[in-house]
Amino acid sequence: EVQLQASGGGLVQAGGSLRLSCAASGFTSDDHTVGWFRQAPGKERVWVASIKSIDNTTEYADSVKGRFTISSDDAKNTVYLQMNSLKPEDTAVYYCKVGDFWGQGTLVTVSS
Repeated sequence: EVQLQASGGGLVQAGGSLRLSCAASGFTSDDHTVGWFRQAPGKERVWVASIKSIDNTTEYADSVKGRFTISSDDAKNTVYLQMNSLKPEDTAVYYCKVGDFWGQGTLVTVSS
């Protein structure tokens, strides 16, 4: 059974940084894509970034490109989302996802 544990959220001032972690277990394949999504209050959940396990190819939504970096530590089965230059509009619950499996979400609040 695939399990995803997201953590690292918190309250930060605009311009600050946070690093989210997604600890994963239960994969039966080495070829998978881990994605980060976010859902702001009253809005739909949207994709933020993703990384492919097979070659570490990364992709980013335009709204975070140049500010966020997704990376993986295969030894720890953990995917990170380093978020820099945070803006109030980055406030959301952040989720990690692999296939049909979602982590529980971690809240990021950016104050102006």
